[in-house]
Amino acid sequence: MTTDTLPHKPETHAHRVHKIPVAVLGATGSVGQRFVQLLEHHPWFRLHEVVASDRSAGRSYADAADWRLDTLLPDLAGELTVKALGDSLESRLLFSGLDSSVAGEAEDLYADRGCVVVSNSRNHRMGADVPLLIPEINSDHTAAIEQQQKRRGGRGYIVTNPNCSTVGLAMAIAPIDQKWGLAKVQVTTMQAISGAGYAGVASYAILDNVIPYISGEEEKIETEPQKILGRWENGRFIDAPFRTSAQTNRVATIDGHLMTISFSLRRAEGSSAPGVEEIRAAIESFEGEPQRLGLPSAPLHPLHYVSDSDRPQPRLDRDREHGMAVSIGRLRPCPILDFRMVALVHNTIRGAAGAALLNAELLEAKGLL
Repeated sequence: MTTDTLPHKPETHAHRVHKIPVAVLGATGSVGQRFVQLLEHHPWFRLHEVVASDRSAGRSYADAADWRLDTLLPDLAGELTVKALGDSLESRLLFSGLDSSVAGEAEDLYADRGCVVVSNSRNHRMGADVPLLIPEINSDHTAAIEQQQKRRGGRGYIVTNPNCSTVGLAMAIAPIDQKWGLAKVQVTTMQAISGAGYAGVASYAILDNVIPYISGEEEKIETEPQKILGRWENGRFIDAPFRTSAQTNRVATIDGHLMTISFSLRRAEGSSAPGVEEIRAAIESFEGEPQRLGLPSAPLHPLHYVSDSDRPQPRLDRDREHGMAVSIGRLRPCPILDFRMVALVHNTIRGAAGAALLNAELLEAKGLL
């Protein structure tokens, strides 16, 4: 399948007369702008409200946004008047691209008011009753929503998507963990500058350079996959038992987080290890609830194995299936752990706004909106 081919969607998904009105929190930021872009032609949702800081409130979105994406600002979005964070909203479904400095309190505020907050921010990811969702892997974690609603005393709740690199890592290792069980994972990331926001890395710092530190990233990558690949049981999340070691680097790529991954398998004594071809087959056949349900943003194949010895590459592979698929290559034995490979995720689409849209589609398909 070519990189610009849309997966087939059932007719009932593609032609809704009444779309669900939604709001975007942090709409002027880099993730917020990506939400606005992806919502323009969404078959289920329509952008109804945009929310940002007090300095943007009261202005048109076109004036406030300082649009930086490679498509034109949607006309209808540009005409919306920006609301201030904390204002009452008409939409019940909210997409949050808020900075972590304000996201925690604001998302709680709206969830307590009865809104469904689908968040890209890190603040609530490890909450005891907050699903950290990758729908292909752990759609059953939505069972935690009922417990969260009881705690809040209403219909509102928060669901989150993982850190941008975690999405790529967790998707790449999920079919392996599901079939054989992982014991140890070691990952080194090469993360694009868009992950830091438009003004996040000074050009003079990143040009001709690699920065071997991204604040907070290693901790997220070392904890989030265990929750995602774990289970919801008896009213609590139980982490998957494997351990992860992460090293993170900022590189001079605009979009696309590349990572090298080594892993060892958890095997019963006397059992034989799978071969490279068996693992590759598990990767290529991997699918989940979004594919079975035909969700609008779901890639037809969530994982693509790229056979060329020098792939995947950010510039060549990040837009596969409109940025919603993870590309994997260079699977081979590892002389220290069992196997090693390379994975690539589009950090602002599958790793951020696109992931949140897919989460919201799952909630709607499961009758949770």
